[in-house]
Amino acid sequence: MLSTLLVVLPIFALIFSGWLARRIGVLGAAATTELNRFVVFLALPALLFDVTAHAHWSAIWKPGFIATFGLSSLAVFALTVLIRRGQGHPLSDAAVDGLNAGYPNAGFMGFPLALVAFGPEALAPTTVAAILTVCGVFAVAIVLIETGLRRETGAGGSGVPVWRAVGRSLIRNPLLVAPALGALIPIAGLTLPAAAETFLKLLGGAASPCALVALGLFLAQKRRPGSAQPRAAALLVGLKLVGQPALAYGLGRYVFDLPPLLLHVAVLMAALPTGTGPFMLAEFYRREADLTATVVLVSTILSIVTVSGYLATI
Repeated sequence: MLSTLLVVLPIFALIFSGWLARRIGVLGAAATTELNRFVVFLALPALLFDVTAHAHWSAIWKPGFIATFGLSSLAVFALTVLIRRGQGHPLSDAAVDGLNAGYPNAGFMGFPLALVAFGPEALAPTTVAAILTVCGVFAVAIVLIETGLRRETGAGGSGVPVWRAVGRSLIRNPLLVAPALGALIPIAGLTLPAAAETFLKLLGGAASPCALVALGLFLAQKRRPGSAQPRAAALLVGLKLVGQPALAYGLGRYVFDLPPLLLHVAVLMAALPTGTGPFMLAEFYRREADLTATVVLVSTILSIVTVSGYLATI
């Protein structure tokens, strides 16, 4: 449990920094939105481009692991969307909730935990999990959010088909364009200049810290009673911390017969709490931000117990 606590402690420190800065008036009411826009339009695209541009596909091609982790994430995401849609929520809100339940914090927490628990050989599958999370599940959610928003605003009422309006929004979305462009670098056999790599590392490195500070800023704002939707938050946290790792274990052991290392890394990645990606989208699109902030915070706190408990059984 101590190793897990040491990994999540910087996360809480960054969230608290944002909360304190807002409470004492160092940052104003607009700071949350502006800092989040910096992450969405600059820092996170740089990070995504950097990840895909440096992906050594031959080294990380692990079909069984990809299927296990990818299917567990997408299945929980899809189940959550169906549940929330069945409860009468718009598609855009349901897609954000799907991310809350199926988007693990693989990038920020996954690497240090995997290194501590399993050693350097666990870093390659952890990289796979991070790419699938930030480029795969994230992309699916953006498509659904944009589709839902276009339907709500009646994009087809102006003579433009919904699919075309959604397509225009997607090709202008830096969170989709950046990783797609980055993937072209290794495919074409190119390498980035040293100056470009330094630029991407500096800018992309700001994504997670700034997102966590923005979360703290948001939590410091006055919130409407009941806006966090405690029953919905409990459902999403339960699916994230219990449902997804249980599904990953079942798929990895009984369907794809993964070797022990890949199985445990897949389950560990699935068991991680909700990352900051869902909050960035929720705040940016103004959909379910209160609920998302609660899920990120609560799942991170509870993961100290759940992740430590799983690691103790190995």
